[in-house]
Amino acid sequence: MTVAAHNTVVILDYGSQYTQLIARRVRESNVYCEIHPCTIPLDQLKALKPSAIIMSGGPDSVYGEFSPKSDPGLLELGLPVLGICYGEQLMAHQLGGKVEKGEHHEYGRADLVIDEPVGILAPFKKGETITVWMSHGDRLTQEPAGFRTIASSPNAPHCAIANLEKNFYGIQFHPEVAHSPRGTEIINAFLFDVAGMKPDWTPGSFVDESIEKIKAQVGDDEMVICGLSGGVDSSVAAALCHKALGDRLVCIFVDNGLLRKGEFDGVVKMMEENFHLNLIAVDAREQFLSELKGVTDPEKKRKIIGRVFIEVFDEHARKIKNARWLVQGTLYPDVIESVSVRGPSAVIKSHHNVGGLPEKMNLKLIEPLRELFKDEVRAAGESMGIPHDVLWRHPFPGPGLGVRCLGELTEERLAALREADAIVDEEIRAAGLYDSIWQSFAVLLPVKSVGVMGDDRTYEEACAIRAISSSDGMTADWSRIPHEVLAKMSTRIINEVRGINRVAYDISSKPPATIEWE
Repeated sequence: MTVAAHNTVVILDYGSQYTQLIARRVRESNVYCEIHPCTIPLDQLKALKPSAIIMSGGPDSVYGEFSPKSDPGLLELGLPVLGICYGEQLMAHQLGGKVEKGEHHEYGRADLVIDEPVGILAPFKKGETITVWMSHGDRLTQEPAGFRTIASSPNAPHCAIANLEKNFYGIQFHPEVAHSPRGTEIINAFLFDVAGMKPDWTPGSFVDESIEKIKAQVGDDEMVICGLSGGVDSSVAAALCHKALGDRLVCIFVDNGLLRKGEFDGVVKMMEENFHLNLIAVDAREQFLSELKGVTDPEKKRKIIGRVFIEVFDEHARKIKNARWLVQGTLYPDVIESVSVRGPSAVIKSHHNVGGLPEKMNLKLIEPLRELFKDEVRAAGESMGIPHDVLWRHPFPGPGLGVRCLGELTEERLAALREADAIVDEEIRAAGLYDSIWQSFAVLLPVKSVGVMGDDRTYEEACAIRAISSSDGMTADWSRIPHEVLAKMSTRIINEVRGINRVAYDISSKPPATIEWE
């Protein structure tokens, strides 16, 4: 996967919850990096041609029987190495230092005193104290030969160590987290001052290189298919492939009857007007709703939606002569999950729309975004002129309203949900809250309650509004939307949407709840 035109930092994963954050910080400094399991064989590591190595943290003790280890030979490759927390301890242990269990676990902020402002600590002054974030039980009590202590903290006398001759550095704290306010300076000092990197990993360079890569990958007489959803990932992937292939890219956009209000026509118009895509728009609403009739179990819904999508997509894709490739919007976090030192962190969701298609149709995959994080996808899309509204739209699940309309999916219930959802979207935007909220939407509940509208008694369904704040969707907190905005949403939904007479606001966080209701 390595991009040959750039220096590469290899981040070895020892099971830290912060490993992806390290990669994010490196990428934010416009330096290309990849995460690999710490168990990667030495010959494979060499083949990546890294310019530097970062050893991540991890929850284990270096003396544990099953603690993750890497080949000590990586410390003989002549490359700059930065060990973070467990990474520092393992590097020191493998080089003859001493690691012992601390008097107590240290978790939280600590004061780091700069003893020697060299190497990764060059941005600071001798004797200066900075705030850092600790998360460890063991600690280094004796440096390996050739190392010296360059910073200390009250509970970690060798909190930062250095072998200046070999460009080896170890730190007990986590510079990658926001709780270490000057951590980025430390990472940048390692990348640029110690390792001599160049900040040349940019959205523009990625787009240019990807176009050339796709051109080289696809034969001159071969056609490429893309399953377009209108979301950020599929839109950017489609635009990128279109720049490389022109009309040899055919996009298929399926209306499954579970899209948001106006979404099908809006996406078709945007893609045709902005990018002049070769687009097949398929109205399959009747087919999906027929298959879903009477189904209420969430997982059965997902499986039916996925199966019917494949059937519809396959039917139209087979009409494209000489189709050999399928575009998928795989992102780097998906790749990381499959190679984690702890093994895959989650089973791929059952509603991934194109699951099973490559095997069924004997297609090869093009995954132009598999090296990118979400924010990098947006930056790449911006450099290609994709509208801001598309790039920053809130995430939308693969099964669409199928998992937001709890209970049976009927045209009437979906129509009510579609209208309620549109009102939530309109009011969030009108209040200037859209870009500060990760996701907001309406959920239709199969719960009826008594109401009074005018002089009439009603017995209709309830609607829940869900709005959450998050940085990556892995954890989330409910958004504190002003009461007057919620009141306006509720009033409009009850007055304007037939079939709903009660509105509730979901104030549960993830975990323990999930973002979607099904």
